[in-house]
Amino acid sequence: MEKVPMTARGEALLREELDRLLKLRPKISQAIAEARELGDLKENAEYHAAREEQGICEAQIRDIEYKLSVAQIIDVTKLDNTGKIIFGSTVSLVDVDTEEEKRYQIVGDDEADIKAGRISVSSPIARGLIGKMEGDEVVITTPGGEKVFEVDCVDYI
Repeated sequence: MEKVPMTARGEALLREELDRLLKLRPKISQAIAEARELGDLKENAEYHAAREEQGICEAQIRDIEYKLSVAQIIDVTKLDNTGKIIFGSTVSLVDVDTEEEKRYQIVGDDEADIKAGRISVSSPIARGLIGKMEGDEVVITTPGGEKVFEVDCVDYI
C-alpha cells in the first residue's frame, strides 16, 4: 500500500471529523429506533431518512479511516529546514512581470484549498516549486501560459 503525504494539520482535522462522526453514530441509531416505532417501515419517511443518514455517516467514517491508514504524516516544523521548498512548507512567490505576491502552502491532495492558499503537492505549481530555494526563479506553466516567479521566502510553520 502506497503512503500518501499529509500535513500534521491535515491529520488533526481528519481526526476531529472522525471523532464528530463517531459521536453522531448513536444519535442516528436512536433516530432509527424511534422511527421504527412509528409503524409501517415502507411508508415511513423518518425511518428512510435516518437510514440514509446512517449510510452517509458510515461511508464518511470508512473514507476517513482509510485516508488516515495510508497517510504519511509529515511535520515540517520537525525537519531540518534549509530554505529548500519541500512538502508542507509555505512559500511566498513574487510574479516577476506584475510584482504580485502569492503565498502557498504545499499540502496533500485531500487538504488542498486554493482559496485558503493550500495547493496540492501534485499540482503543476507545487511540482515546479519542490526542491527550489529562496531567491530562485521558477518558470511554471499555468493555464494562462508560462509564468516566472521568484521564490521570496520559504517558511516551515
